[in-house]
Amino acid sequence: MRNVSRRRVFGLFAAGTAAALAGPAALAAARPAPPATVPSLGSDFLWGVASAGFQCEGHAPDSNWTRYVAAHPDYDAYGDAVDFFTRYGSDIGLAAGLGAGVYRISVEWARVQPRPGEWDDAGFAFYDSVLDTMAAHGIRPMLTLDHWVYPGWAADRGGWAHPAMLDDWLANARTVVRRYASRNPLWVTFNEPAAYILNETTNGGLSPVDIPLMQQRLIQAHNTIYDDIHRAQPGAMVTSNLAYIVGSAEPVVNGAMIDGIAAKLDYVGIDYYYGHTPQDLTRLSPGDIKQLWKMPLQPEGIYYALEYYSRRFPGKPLYIVENGMPTENGAPRADGYTRGENLRDSVYWIQRARGDGMNVIGYNYWSITDNYEWGSYTPRFGMYTVDVRTDPGLTRHPTDAVDAYREITRAGGVAGDYRPARGPVACSLVDIPASCADPLTVPR
Repeated sequence: MRNVSRRRVFGLFAAGTAAALAGPAALAAARPAPPATVPSLGSDFLWGVASAGFQCEGHAPDSNWTRYVAAHPDYDAYGDAVDFFTRYGSDIGLAAGLGAGVYRISVEWARVQPRPGEWDDAGFAFYDSVLDTMAAHGIRPMLTLDHWVYPGWAADRGGWAHPAMLDDWLANARTVVRRYASRNPLWVTFNEPAAYILNETTNGGLSPVDIPLMQQRLIQAHNTIYDDIHRAQPGAMVTSNLAYIVGSAEPVVNGAMIDGIAAKLDYVGIDYYYGHTPQDLTRLSPGDIKQLWKMPLQPEGIYYALEYYSRRFPGKPLYIVENGMPTENGAPRADGYTRGENLRDSVYWIQRARGDGMNVIGYNYWSITDNYEWGSYTPRFGMYTVDVRTDPGLTRHPTDAVDAYREITRAGGVAGDYRPARGPVACSLVDIPASCADPLTVPR
């Protein structure tokens, strides 16, 4: 099942790449010349950090993912992740110290509804306290309703392939919305739907023949809960964040989902991490989701991603819901590129995008601490690194991104005359063929 899924996603990527390279393709209008200085993002820009329940909380209740970990001896044992469940107060304090005004978490269905029709008061009390702590620090929550995890009892019935899954999901989501709409959160319905479907297929929670069924149910769930959220919270901001890999493949990978929910998106949530050139494809397959974190880093790709969706949804607010840099077991990268440099470079390109007229309203760093990365503790994304394998105290150690983010949030971005530590590549598969004919550049 795993190899089928990996071939499938690589096939989608390859198809999009081939279509773009085959030509003839109409290129967009020439990009603006690189400015000598970039504008500040201003006082209304939302600076945040992001995490997810199963990946950071620990003390996990029975779910599809506790079962996937148990069923795969090649996966790292889960333990208690980084134990956000008991350390949330200090972690939220760290976020406040960074100058973050938004903190993204997920409300785990498995924690609040351990059995069909039965709500767990203690589970909700945990999230109540988390949100109280955020409020005390002046932080606005961004709540994800589904970050790939559902209760074990739903897994027993067949997960998203079961006819009752949509109604049960909505019953939980409505309960969460009623309880927390008064907190004025930003909302994310589903985290990276295409990756969600792929992970379910890879881990045996979904048969490949049921992929269209799950996708249609995710669309129905988003559109239905969108209306419920707006009834409970007038003026709410709701999205489903999408993982951006390459623009030419977006219609294939994310197109059906985004088309299905386009009328019910208050902002476009974008996740961007990796870049790649034609040469990279000979040594690393972007179709192998377990190796994606080893892909090259091209911070300018965040501009291409914003540009793509600003054209797809002219004028609609855009929010970078996830962006970050992985390291292997916390060791320095072989190329010497640091987390702080990558953060500054990424923010520079967001400022370039905003200066070029794209309606970017916010940025979340993934993640404030290292996490359980869906089967492994090896790739580490944390602004604060945590050695789960060898440190029983789960100490939060700051990386150089901590000081970088404090400076960024205080100033509303990098300095106007900042120059990226890593310049843009001349031809990126993140945006082909346009980036090859008209690549982004920086002033000398």
